[in-house]
Amino acid sequence: MSDDVQARIADAVNSADVLLFMKGTPLFPQCGFSSRAVAILDHLGVEYATIDVLQDQGIRQGIKEFSDWPTIPQLYVKGEFVGGSDIMMEMYEAGELTELLDQKGVARAA
Repeated sequence: MSDDVQARIADAVNSADVLLFMKGTPLFPQCGFSSRAVAILDHLGVEYATIDVLQDQGIRQGIKEFSDWPTIPQLYVKGEFVGGSDIMMEMYEAGELTELLDQKGVARAA
């Protein structure tokens, strides 16, 4: 994996409080898991950035190595890898995702 791709991923992860690597866009998710991840974040009312891995093959492969996680979507909060859509759903249902966002000081829509 090229260091350039890893550096771009690191820059992206560190540039947004909440970042979702996904397939597609929030308006047009290209898989059910990405759609579910977007729905959770929207429901929580957080501002988040997304990166469409389908637009960049280097990012699509590189993010899996960056996080050591084999699937997409992948959620990062304040530079920390949280997990994929299943973990997001479990954390959301348990109230843990809300807690994490609050602990990290992530602003939420009023």
